[in-house]
Amino acid sequence: MKKTIDIFVAEVGSTTTTVNAFILGNNPVFIGQGVAPTTVLDGDVNIGLEGAIEDLKDKIGDFVYSEMLACSSAAGGLKMTVHGLVYDMTVRAAKEAALGAGANIKLITAGKLRRTDLEKIKQIKPNIILLAGGVDFGDRETALYNAEKLAEMKLNVPVIYAGNIENREEISYIFQEASQEVYIVDNVYPSIDNLNVEPTRKMIQKVFEKHIVTAPGMSKVKELVTGNIIPTPGAVMECAILLYNDIGDLMVVDIGGATTDVHSVTEGSDEIQKITVNPEPLAKRTVEGDLGVFVNSRNLFDLCGEDIYKKFSNAEELINNIKPIPQTEEEKEFVIYLASKALEVAVKRHAGKLSSYFGPTGRTFYAEGRDLTNVKWIIGTGGIFSRLEGGEKLLENINDGGSGKELYPPSSAKVLIDRDYIMAVCGVLSKKYPDEALKLIKNSFGI
Repeated sequence: MKKTIDIFVAEVGSTTTTVNAFILGNNPVFIGQGVAPTTVLDGDVNIGLEGAIEDLKDKIGDFVYSEMLACSSAAGGLKMTVHGLVYDMTVRAAKEAALGAGANIKLITAGKLRRTDLEKIKQIKPNIILLAGGVDFGDRETALYNAEKLAEMKLNVPVIYAGNIENREEISYIFQEASQEVYIVDNVYPSIDNLNVEPTRKMIQKVFEKHIVTAPGMSKVKELVTGNIIPTPGAVMECAILLYNDIGDLMVVDIGGATTDVHSVTEGSDEIQKITVNPEPLAKRTVEGDLGVFVNSRNLFDLCGEDIYKKFSNAEELINNIKPIPQTEEEKEFVIYLASKALEVAVKRHAGKLSSYFGPTGRTFYAEGRDLTNVKWIIGTGGIFSRLEGGEKLLENINDGGSGKELYPPSSAKVLIDRDYIMAVCGVLSKKYPDEALKLIKNSFGI
């Protein structure tokens, strides 16, 4: 007799596909997870999806489900280009919104688009173009110029406009005349030192779900699901925000096969806020496309330098034969070593730092970037932390990679591990079942 489950959630990652079974209700239960390599390079992600389903059946028996949801980062995930006016203002705000939504940003430009920029956009073939520029009632010309140039390209790519509200009607006309989809949202940078990224972040995810048919086989997955498909990094962020509202300031590290993502949800400390140069969003994500432990393993290997040969006498053999899912104990130990370097570099890039200058009154300190000093929880999610030994220790030693000037989490911050590897799928669940999603992820943490 087939087992009946309430909801079935698939996560189609860049290297690994998982399927997850849940019983909902007042005391939701995680039934089990199936895992298989993602098969986008084979021309159809459904091959990997079916493999993961078979793996789950081997663990829990045959089953039927009432509802299916999904998230995906296959085939490069959500590819975007971002275009604004001034890099440190509207461009940075638009970038924060795109990354927070789970985007893989391929190009960022400031000011008027040049011919070389337009050619790069054509080669990138983005899923979505994000256009910003000008505070409300400020500069109008740059965003209108860029809109005209993008419309002339006739890329058939949806455009989200999140700039000066005075341009809304004109922007709509420009893209409608070109028969190009355009979505108008609130300005990401409505006034100086004021970020407003949430409306854009939510719109990006809506547009992504509508157009997620670019990965081979994803159109079939879309037909199977009964809810939205959202970008996997965006799903992790949704779960992080859900947790923030329950347990407080936190940071999430996801070391994957293709990228290392760091999410943080925190306003920082009052002390640092007083000396911060530029505003930061409540929810921030950085993605390091050069730090994946499989797709970009050679880059991590090189970053480790001579030390990796001291640790592994057969280091070259291990890197040349690295697998998406390590099998032997030596392979697992090797991947953890690469992951330690990915973590060190990714956290350093995510965190802000203290700097100083000498003025008339002597040395003055100021803060740049993300303040993590108020973080109470450091969370590890993904295969590195849920499947391999040693991941928790990596997070406990986060401060070891700093020089003392970085705005890292305090040593009192507690480490949580997503043992069930369900943070992304709980982010998907939270869109419809927030209470159940919160209970499930806290069960995975053991809290």
